[in-house]
Amino acid sequence: MARNLTLLTDLYELTMMQGYFCNQKNETVVFDLFYRKNPSDGGYAIAAGLEQAITYIKELSFSYDDVEYLRSLQMFREEFLEYLMGFHFTGDIYAVEEGTVVFPKEPLMKIVAPIMEAQLVETALLNIINHQSLIATKASRVCFAAKDAAVMEFGLRRAQGPDAGIYGARAAVIGGLNGTSNVLAGQMFDIPVMGTHAHSWIMSFKDEYTAFLEYANKYPKNCILLVDTYDTLKSGVPNAIRVFKEKKEAGVTFGQYGIRLDSGDLAYLSKKARKMLDEAGFKDAVICASSDLDEYLIDSLNVQGARIDSWGVGTNLITSKDCPSFGGVYKLAAILNEDGTVENKIKVSENPAKVTNPGNKTVFRFYDKESGKIKADLIALAGESYDPEKDLEIFDPVDTWKRSTLKGGTYEVRELLVPVFKKGQCIYKSPSVMEMRERCKKELATLWEESRRIMNPQEVYVDLSQSLYELKNELLENRNKK
Repeated sequence: MARNLTLLTDLYELTMMQGYFCNQKNETVVFDLFYRKNPSDGGYAIAAGLEQAITYIKELSFSYDDVEYLRSLQMFREEFLEYLMGFHFTGDIYAVEEGTVVFPKEPLMKIVAPIMEAQLVETALLNIINHQSLIATKASRVCFAAKDAAVMEFGLRRAQGPDAGIYGARAAVIGGLNGTSNVLAGQMFDIPVMGTHAHSWIMSFKDEYTAFLEYANKYPKNCILLVDTYDTLKSGVPNAIRVFKEKKEAGVTFGQYGIRLDSGDLAYLSKKARKMLDEAGFKDAVICASSDLDEYLIDSLNVQGARIDSWGVGTNLITSKDCPSFGGVYKLAAILNEDGTVENKIKVSENPAKVTNPGNKTVFRFYDKESGKIKADLIALAGESYDPEKDLEIFDPVDTWKRSTLKGGTYEVRELLVPVFKKGQCIYKSPSVMEMRERCKKELATLWEESRRIMNPQEVYVDLSQSLYELKNELLENRNKK
C-alpha cells in the first residue's frame, strides 16, 4: 500500500517555501546531493535508494488532510496553503544509478527545478539515499571480507524499525549479499529469502538429536542444523552427523545441508567441525557462521584459517554499527535565470572540506582501457565533454601540483549522472534489485584492490575540471573582495 510521504520533511523546508512564495521567488535552481566522507573510513561508497526516491517524487502531492494539518499550525498563509493543494513536481532530476561505485564530493543526484519544489524534496531525498547507500556500502565491505563465501542478511529484528529492516535488506542485496531472512523484503523486491532455525526449535524437543531429525525430515533440500544450543563439539556436531548418516542410509538426497555456528570461537570451532564432518564422509556439508559478525571480524576469522562456507550478518550490518550515518548533504549550486544566464553559488566555510563546488555540474569517470580499472573521476560543468583519443591532464583541486596525464587512446570515459525526470515526468525505469546487485559486482571490479581493502584503503582521485576549478576560485576570490 502506497504511503503519502509529502510531509516527510523538516518544517524549515515548508517555511522557506512559504517565504519564496510570498516573495514571488520561484526561479529554476540547481541543487546537488552528495556526501563528504566515505563510510567506515573506506575507499568508496555504493549509491542506492534511487527507486524509492523516484516513487516519492511521483507521488508528491498535498492531500486535504495534509493541508488541514499545516493550517492547524497557524504558521502558513491561506494563499500558500491553496498553492500547496495543486502542488506537483515539474523539474528535472539526474542521478547516479543504483549499485554504482561513488566517491566524496561528486553529486549522486542533481535536482533542477523551481526553487520551491527543489527545496521541499531535500529532506526526503536525503533520508532515502543516505540510508540505503550506507547499508549497500557496508554490505559490499562485508562481502569483500567474506571473499567467495555466500553472505545472508538477517538483521530485521535489530533494525531501527520496519522501514530500516525492509529497505536495509534491499540495499544489502544491492551491495552484494546473496539474500535475506526478511520475508516481506523478499516479496517486495523479488530477492532470495534464506534461513535455518533458532535455538528454540532445539529446546522445544526432548533432545537435540530428535530436533535435528525432525528438521531434516521437513527440510531435506535446505537442512542447516544449529549446533551450539548445548555443546557444539560434544553434542551438536555429533548429533548432526548422526542425522546425516541416518538420512543417507535411508536413501534421502539432501540439497544444501550442513551446520550453523552461532557462538564461541568461530575459527577454532569451524576447523574442528570441518574435520569431524570430513572424517564422517560429509565433505560437501557446509559450515555457516553467525554471531555479531561484520567485515572486520570476518576478515580476522579468515586470516585465522576459519573453515566457514557462508556467513549470516545481522545487527552490525543492518545498523552499520561502526558508522551509523552516511552524511549526505543537499546544497544549492546555481540559479538558472530566464534570460539563459547562470548565477553560480558557493557555500564557504571555515572548514575547507565544507566549501561546495558551484555551478550546474556532471561527473565523468575515466577507466584504464587495458585493465578496466578506474583511473579517476572528474566533476565538470554540464556541457563539458572529453575525447578519449586526446591527452587529458587532471590535477588535485587542493594540491594542484599533483598532476597526471591520461594519454589519448589509453582510457575510456563515462558520464555517471543519467536523466531520471524531465519536466516532472519520470523517464527512467529501475532495473530489478538482482540486476542492481550484478551492476554493483561489476562496478566493484573496476576498483583497484588497494581501494577495496578494509583498513587504510588507497584514495581514488576525484578532481575538478579546469573550467570548474577556475569558476570555484573566481567565486572565492570575489567573495573575499566584498
